[in-house]
Amino acid sequence: MFFGSKRQSATRSSVPIAHHESTAGAAAPSTQALTQLLGSLSRSVSHVGRDAAEVRGVLDDTQKVVDAQAQAMAALSGELGQVRQAQQGISRASEQSRQAVQRARQALSGVGDEVGGIVQTLHEVADAASDISKIALQTRLVAFNASVEAKRAGEAGLGFGVVADAVKDLAGKVDGSSKAIMSTLSALDARIERFSIELRSASGGLAQQSAIHQAFAAVEQDVLHIADAARQSEQISASLGARADELAADIQQARGSLQVATACSDRFLKLSEELIEQIAGSGVEVEDARFIAAAQQAATRISALLEEAVARRQISMAQLFDERYRPLAGSDPAQHLTDFVELTDRLFPAVQEPVLQLDDKIVFCIAVDRNGYVPTHNKKYCQPQRPGDVVWNSANSRYRRIFNDRTGLASARNQRPFLLQTYRRDMGGGRFVLLKEASAPITVQGRHWGGLRLAFGF
Repeated sequence: MFFGSKRQSATRSSVPIAHHESTAGAAAPSTQALTQLLGSLSRSVSHVGRDAAEVRGVLDDTQKVVDAQAQAMAALSGELGQVRQAQQGISRASEQSRQAVQRARQALSGVGDEVGGIVQTLHEVADAASDISKIALQTRLVAFNASVEAKRAGEAGLGFGVVADAVKDLAGKVDGSSKAIMSTLSALDARIERFSIELRSASGGLAQQSAIHQAFAAVEQDVLHIADAARQSEQISASLGARADELAADIQQARGSLQVATACSDRFLKLSEELIEQIAGSGVEVEDARFIAAAQQAATRISALLEEAVARRQISMAQLFDERYRPLAGSDPAQHLTDFVELTDRLFPAVQEPVLQLDDKIVFCIAVDRNGYVPTHNKKYCQPQRPGDVVWNSANSRYRRIFNDRTGLASARNQRPFLLQTYRRDMGGGRFVLLKEASAPITVQGRHWGGLRLAFGF
């Protein structure tokens, strides 16, 4: 628009031809200078975009670390809560154990009292046995006298003598049994008395207490130590929990700041991309122009091939626009199949592979559907996955995968003549490459299928 208005004003002027030629000659350097200025500006903007992409990548890495820390802090907070609950349970159990020990000691005292009653009863039994022994002795004396008298009576006293002898023998046996009972009672009384003393000796110093009371006292002291340790541990856990909450709050604040910084870097990145697009769209030859043109030409060829396949009924529109991404079992990173992968494997390499030879800076050239799905990648990135080797797979097995990140979706869903982006590509294993990407839309029968992505280095 600017150049057209200058030419029109020059045509309408009444300046002589010679003067007009001199004026045109003077204008030519201005146009060339402007072109040079725009070229220089595009290079500067490109550098800004590169720096913005680098910053964005670093912010993304930092965001991942902060997110991981936030998750770790949330897990730690939950674990500390569980620890505090366990410690409270220990405190409750310790208090219940201490009360149980006290009840046991009281029960032992009651048993001691009952044992004292048993001792008293045994004493009464011993007294009764002693009385029986005395009576048996007297009975033996009476029987002896009766036996003597029966002998004096002669034959008349024979029957009485037999009875007297039997009574004497019986009395002897009763006396022996009574003495055995008294002996046994004496030994039992001594044992029970000692046991009663142990049960009742709960007062006084530790040296004066019985072994059983010393054991209960030791148990009670251990229980108290456990309770004290649990209370101290609970206090420490509570302090750690408070500190964890503070750290979690700091992490949340850092996440917010990172989001603000990321938004700012995105604006810088978008501004640089838009400036380069506008400069390229103005007709001024910029460094990226040949890559943009290559992407547009490849997109046009892909569109033509897909339309021809539909026209020849090699595939239906429904199959070509299939979005039922079926996961490939065991793939890591995840790979998927669709109804159109066999067709793209036949058609796309003939367009994609030659573009790689245009310039050493070109990293890849791929056609993706509108959701960022890559049915057929460049051959060097279509290596079969290695089981368990995620890092190698991420770098070398990039086909049949969905790349729905910011750049991937923007390229896949762009419907403008072209889109230029700058980003950092994850190559796996912590390796990243800064790239530019020119993309152009792919349409089939007027319907947007996806985009052609052409990535190149700086």
